[in-house]
Amino acid sequence: MNHDWKELTELTEGRALSIEKVRIKQSGISIEGDFDLPPLAQLTIEDQIFVTAFVRCQGSIKDMEELFGISYPTVKSRLVKISEKLEFVEINPPASKNEVLKALEKGEISVDEAIKKIGGRR
Repeated sequence: MNHDWKELTELTEGRALSIEKVRIKQSGISIEGDFDLPPLAQLTIEDQIFVTAFVRCQGSIKDMEELFGISYPTVKSRLVKISEKLEFVEINPPASKNEVLKALEKGEISVDEAIKKIGGRR
């Protein structure tokens, strides 16, 4: 039985889904266990299409406006809502202690800022 991803997404109606068996087509090898869907696959089909279009437009909001017939603020708003669902990529990862100490040493940040970045309280 071969199911289209869109069909599977519609069938689940956005409910949580786990995969119990994966088969590699070329080798016929199957792996069984409890697998979560990747974050992108957990999006609604509409959001998956929007993200795919954004990537195909190479991140051009202008092209997205034209493609979907929507305004710049609407594109931005939609991207923000989708990005909130995709927390698996850290946009501003916390600085390492070494990076913080180097910045402090160079005078780029204050002692108070360094303490906050390292996780201390002052």
